[in-house]
Amino acid sequence: MSDLEQTAGTPGPKKINVHHLTRVEGHGNIVAEIGTDGQVEACRWEVPEAPRFFEAMLLGKHFSDVHQITSRICGICSIGHQLASLQATEDAMGIRPSIQTVALRKLALHAENLQSHLLHVAYLVLPDLFGVGSVIPLASTHKNELKTLISLHRMANEFSRVVCGRTTHPQRLVPGGFAKLPTVKDLETLRRDLKDSLSGLQTAVDVLASVAGAIPAFTRPTEYVGLVSPAEYALLHGHISTSLDQTRPAGHYRDVTNEYMVRQSTAKWTKNKMGSLMVGALARFNLNHAYLTPRAKAAAKALGLSAPCHNPYMISVAQLVECVHSVEDSLALVDGLVARGIKAEARMDIRPRAGKGVGTVEVPRGLLIHAYEYDDQGRIVDADCVIPTNQNHGNIQKDMDALIPDLRDLTEAEIELRLSMLVRAYDPCISCSTHFIDIRGGGGRGSMVRFVHPN
Repeated sequence: MSDLEQTAGTPGPKKINVHHLTRVEGHGNIVAEIGTDGQVEACRWEVPEAPRFFEAMLLGKHFSDVHQITSRICGICSIGHQLASLQATEDAMGIRPSIQTVALRKLALHAENLQSHLLHVAYLVLPDLFGVGSVIPLASTHKNELKTLISLHRMANEFSRVVCGRTTHPQRLVPGGFAKLPTVKDLETLRRDLKDSLSGLQTAVDVLASVAGAIPAFTRPTEYVGLVSPAEYALLHGHISTSLDQTRPAGHYRDVTNEYMVRQSTAKWTKNKMGSLMVGALARFNLNHAYLTPRAKAAAKALGLSAPCHNPYMISVAQLVECVHSVEDSLALVDGLVARGIKAEARMDIRPRAGKGVGTVEVPRGLLIHAYEYDDQGRIVDADCVIPTNQNHGNIQKDMDALIPDLRDLTEAEIELRLSMLVRAYDPCISCSTHFIDIRGGGGRGSMVRFVHPN
């Protein structure tokens, strides 16, 4: 009998130290200690990743370059960062994109959601539910299902290329419109691929439903935050809403996000009416499930997902439901564009002006906010980016606090797995969430840059 097995059924002592959690983007640690009397002596979600200072990098940059720079904040959400950036710039400059541009941007966002959600569910979450250490063993035990998931992910990459010109870090999206438009033929080919993907998505739903019993039964009600719209399942546009507070326009985002700092994190955390809040697919599902497409509602039912759902392990289930919604909604958008025909639109002659603007977009991990202030030459004098994962850090910690007393009689290996699965369910993009500094000394010679922690 191993040392770990000997600890099963006993209260303690037990120590969990996950240094750099695997199957997530970036570096995050899980630390937990249970004493000999079964009391929880430590429980921390740590973010040690080096800050990246991307807001400071934007200072002085011209509005025509900003959306290209900000798309490099993330390799997974590069489209979402670019769209939030374009919205903020257009808000500041008083620009209103055409109906065609809005439809194409919605397609771009759907493409990114599909790319990211399918990668997370298929490659990062399913191994836990099948009881294996990675996706590699599934190539032997579930070859056909894995090939279907890979095919879906490939389709999502091609979807992004058709609309944005590239699978990541797009080049075609510019302030006011597109530098290059997809052709009607491109969209007709895309429509065929999207229709073909529906059967594959049903396979994905069946696969996830077959292992749904392995999803831990843990619930902790929290505050759910996301965009809402009276017309649709809000992703590209909408007001900021929460499950516990009033709905606000984008410009009032700081009334909800309320960023603060903690000792164990180089990323900011957020909270509003409760000690923490959740953004992302499950928050969106809880706020907007009535606007899902028919097949997406059927997928939710098949997977046992109903609103309100307070189990954070179900975030991955909500992501797969959103994949079905993205394909169905994209088909409707493509049909509309093909019916109207793609119209060449002249590049907007944008005259810079001083002003402030805010962009809010739902990206795979949740509500993304970019807020800029420009001078009269069109150069940024202030920038603020609120990243979905930094909004979720506090909720991950609160979930761990609530969960770990119920795990004290498990082995250390079992506790580690359960906590790791919890964090992975959030699909954190840790690198994007680390971006704060404090410059003391006025920025002149001898100034110091240092990390700030609360007393």
